[in-house]
Amino acid sequence: MTFVTRFAPSPTGYLHRGHAFSALTAFQAAREVGGRFLLRIEDIDATRCRPDYDAAILEDLAWLGLAWEEPIRRQSEHLADYHAAIEALRQRGLVYRCFKTRKELDIGRAPHEPAVPYVGARLDADDEAERLARGEAFAWRLSLAAAREALSGFEALTFLEEGVGPHGETGLIQARPETAGDIILARKDVGVAYHLAVVHDDALQGVTHVIRGQDLFEAAHIQRLLQALLGLPTPTYRHHGLLVGPDGRRYAKRDKAETLRELRAAGMTADELRAELGF
Repeated sequence: MTFVTRFAPSPTGYLHRGHAFSALTAFQAAREVGGRFLLRIEDIDATRCRPDYDAAILEDLAWLGLAWEEPIRRQSEHLADYHAAIEALRQRGLVYRCFKTRKELDIGRAPHEPAVPYVGARLDADDEAERLARGEAFAWRLSLAAAREALSGFEALTFLEEGVGPHGETGLIQARPETAGDIILARKDVGVAYHLAVVHDDALQGVTHVIRGQDLFEAAHIQRLLQALLGLPTPTYRHHGLLVGPDGRRYAKRDKAETLRELRAAGMTADELRAELGF
């Protein structure tokens, strides 16, 4: 079987060293075994994604010396595919409309406390109809309770980790989708949510190995459940450690980490950056 992996950034900002490390890790893994390397642009969040960031991603990756197959899959061009998957789950009673707002879910939670995974249930038909008639916004949530009933092997779901999770997890991992609660699969402001689009596209594109940072390790648990419910193959996972800056914090867009564009403007060459990152 041909080795296929991908780098799948969201164009919500410019790439930084952490992105470069992840992209180079996946690219090198494919090259070492004569496999395929794909670039996928995960631009389903229309409120944050911008065309200039999309163009900058291509420019930065080309500067790094990466090459990928064409055409590039942009998720915003395939929303109907994801909605069809949600409809298939709805037909089986595996999703429900949730009218809870973020503010309602955060009631009683201190700012420093992590959000508690939400578990809800389908509303009474009359109540739901009234809310819909009033035009209230809702999200489609995956029902863990319904999934457990529908899937005879729910408790036996596993995935193979060839890398290492944030707490040393490696090897055959038992999936624990319950830790995520009833996740949102779609909502009005973002449309389709990350988890659904990712598992759909990895299967569609024949991805055999998902190579990404440890910050996404927990996502593998709920994604494994979605793969089972949708009848999709499960790739092998290979999570890697995260780069940290001089302050000990991992590079992140929200912390305004120094971007590849800024490094390039300051005179750094791609060879120098690759050497710094260990490639």
